[in-house]
Amino acid sequence: MKNATVVHPLGDLSRFSINQMTVKQLSMPELVGACLELGVPGVGLWRAPVQTYGLEETAKLVRDAGLDVTTLCRGGFFTAIDPAERAEALADNRRAIDEAATLGTDTLVLVSGGLPAGSKDLHGARERIADALGELGPYAAANGVRLAIEPLHPMYASDRCVVSTLTQALDLAERFPANQVGVAVDTYHIWWDDQAPAQIARAGAGDRIHTFQLADWTTPLPEGVLNGRGQIGDGSIDMREWKAYVEAAGYTGPIEVELFNDGLWARDGREVLAETAARFVEHAA
Repeated sequence: MKNATVVHPLGDLSRFSINQMTVKQLSMPELVGACLELGVPGVGLWRAPVQTYGLEETAKLVRDAGLDVTTLCRGGFFTAIDPAERAEALADNRRAIDEAATLGTDTLVLVSGGLPAGSKDLHGARERIADALGELGPYAAANGVRLAIEPLHPMYASDRCVVSTLTQALDLAERFPANQVGVAVDTYHIWWDDQAPAQIARAGAGDRIHTFQLADWTTPLPEGVLNGRGQIGDGSIDMREWKAYVEAAGYTGPIEVELFNDGLWARDGREVLAETAARFVEHAA
């Protein structure tokens, strides 16, 4: 008699990865334990909680648990004008690359940085990002890490990220080899852009889709907007449509759910993780 096929009670989670920020109320051991309990195969980690728990300790914890570290967040913030600030940003990004390599992930997600105080020069800010990528790309590749430029919604352009579209991200990334620099495709930031599907195809043709992340767009946005990412299925974005775009472009890797949401953070983290896994199956698997 053949062995029966084991079916996960939540459905197909083989490509699901939980970004640590979604359940930031869980400690590192709690996060890993909850992933094991639910059969979640991957985690996207953030530098601050990794440093709090310990880099080597975190690497051992996820390795012993058999979890795939799909990304490390975040590097970037390259737009400073002051030479000392720029030097420190480059040094910090080299540390981030080292951390990614130690954790066993090949992808460091970059939030590129907003306009420096008093500046209105978007072009200059983007050129400083290119300068930084030129310095960091070879170092990253030598350590088995790829840099993934994440375009953020235009509402973040002034203070967090002057790269607002996949077109802009790819125009930067394509100055460098694909094993050094690519892009992060995040539904929350690009769903509004009618050029994004064509740019996903462009990214796939160049082997530059380094990670694919899901979050929904719900309104009204909260005050400050940063923590407005909705649970998938609660908002305006057709997750399967965007998944189809990245798959048509050749992407077959993990799919992270990354949610910044005060309401989710106020709940039990294990409950939120189970809900997020179920929503992933319902809306994206």
